Amino acid sequence: MDYRQYLDINPEVEEAVKSGQPVVALESTIISHGMPYPQNVETALTVEKIIRDNGAVPATIAVIKGRMKAGLTEDEIEYLGRTGSGVAKASRRDLAALLCKGTDGATTVTTTMMIAHMAGISIFATGGIGGVHRGAQTTMDISADLEELAHTPVMVVCAGAKAILDLGLTLEYLETRGVPVIGYHTDELPAFYTRKSGLPVDYRMDSPEELARLLKIQQAMPHAGGVLVTNPIPEQYSMDPAVINAAIEEALRQAEAEHIHGKESTPYLLAKVKELTGGDSLESNIRLVYNNAGLAARVAVAYSELK
Repeated sequence: MDYRQYLDINPEVEEAVKSGQPVVALESTIISHGMPYPQNVETALTVEKIIRDNGAVPATIAVIKGRMKAGLTEDEIEYLGRTGSGVAKASRRDLAALLCKGTDGATTVTTTMMIAHMAGISIFATGGIGGVHRGAQTTMDISADLEELAHTPVMVVCAGAKAILDLGLTLEYLETRGVPVIGYHTDELPAFYTRKSGLPVDYRMDSPEELARLLKIQQAMPHAGGVLVTNPIPEQYSMDPAVINAAIEEALRQAEAEHIHGKESTPYLLAKVKELTGGDSLESNIRLVYNNAGLAARVAVAYSELK
C-alpha cells in the first residue's frame, strides 16, 4: 500500500523538494503541547519566518483530520495552537490509528522525522529531542525519538536532549543505536536550557557546509540512519544551571507524587519547570528554537548546493 495516499504536501514545499531547493521540517508538538497560546502560534510563525530569512522553505508537519501534512497553512497552525493539548500527541505507534480515525495529531520528533522523510525532506529543526527518562532503569521510559534517529535518514538540529532527561543514558543509547551526535561549535553536549552538560559529543563541526557534507555522506551509507546536531542555546539566553536544575528536581518530585508517567511526562515537566522559574524557562525554550531554525536553514541551503 502506498503511504502517499495519506500524505498531503503543501504545493510550495513539494515544488521546493522536486527542484532541489532547501527545505526545513518543523514539528507541531511544540505548538500544541510545548507552549501556551498565543505564544505557541507566535513562535511557530516566527520560526517559519527565520527559515525563510535564511533562504529555505519551512514545512511544519502535523496530522489534521486523518491526513499527514507536510507544510501547514497559517490557519492550520492557529488551529493547533488554539486547540492545544486537545490535539493528540502523535508518536510512531499513534500514526496509523489517527489516520484510520480521521483525527488530529501533533507530531513529535519521531513522527516529524517519518513524515519529513516521506515528503523528501532531509533536515529538521526542533527544540530538544526526547531521550532516556530519569529512573528508566526501572520504568523503561525511553523516547521513541531515539529509535527513529537510528533508522530514519534525517538530520535533526536541536539544543540537545531535554534537560529533564538522563542525558548520560541518552548518549549511551544513541551510541548503541549508531547515531552520530555532533556538536556545533562545541565539544560538549548542550543541556537544552544551558550550554553545557559535562558530557562529550562524538564530533565537533563548525560550519553549515561541513554539516551538509556529513549528511550527504551519511545518506550514501547502506541502511543509513539519522544525524543529531546539537546546537547550544545562545549565551545571553542560557539559564543559571543551579536555578534550572533545582526547578527540574522539584518538577520531577511533583510528577512522581502525582503519578505522571508515559507520554504525559514531558509536557507536564516542561510546564512545571516554566511555573517554577517564573516563565524564564519558556523564554529560553523559544530562543533556542529560533537559534536551531536558523542553523537548520543554513545547513539546508548548503545541502541543496551539494545536490
